[in-house]
Amino acid sequence: MKAISGVFLLVCMPLGMAKSDNAYPKEKVAEFVVEKLDVTSIPSAIRPKREKGKKTFGDYGYATRKLDDKEALVEAPQGHSQISVSILEENKSGIYVCLNGRAEKPSSQIQRVFLLTLKNGDRLLKGRESWKEFASCPAIGGAESDSAADAYGE
Repeated sequence: MKAISGVFLLVCMPLGMAKSDNAYPKEKVAEFVVEKLDVTSIPSAIRPKREKGKKTFGDYGYATRKLDDKEALVEAPQGHSQISVSILEENKSGIYVCLNGRAEKPSSQIQRVFLLTLKNGDRLLKGRESWKEFASCPAIGGAESDSAADAYGE
């Protein structure tokens, strides 16, 4: 019986590993990010004010104004703020994105590189500021505390 269990594990293990590699899409990545991003994990200066039960751009009523494979532009319901999302790199550890938005108070531009990863449970992408730098997305504006959000937006 132990031998059968061992063989079963050896057969199933590659299947489980292959499934985890397919968690991130290869096409329409920007659309995936807009649909699955937990916006409570991005800097407080550009995200919407927290509301109970709301986590995604769709929950907050954001409209997608531009969408292609590598870029998206979402706009708040009243049109007061916009957030652009540019896909920088995709790998097994997650999706590196450039988030760019305008802070309401004080009015300033904020741009940061975030690593988005899928967490178990709610299957939403959680973001945390990345140590990795990209020439196409230099850090701009924002207070130190805004860029220090952890993977759970706290």
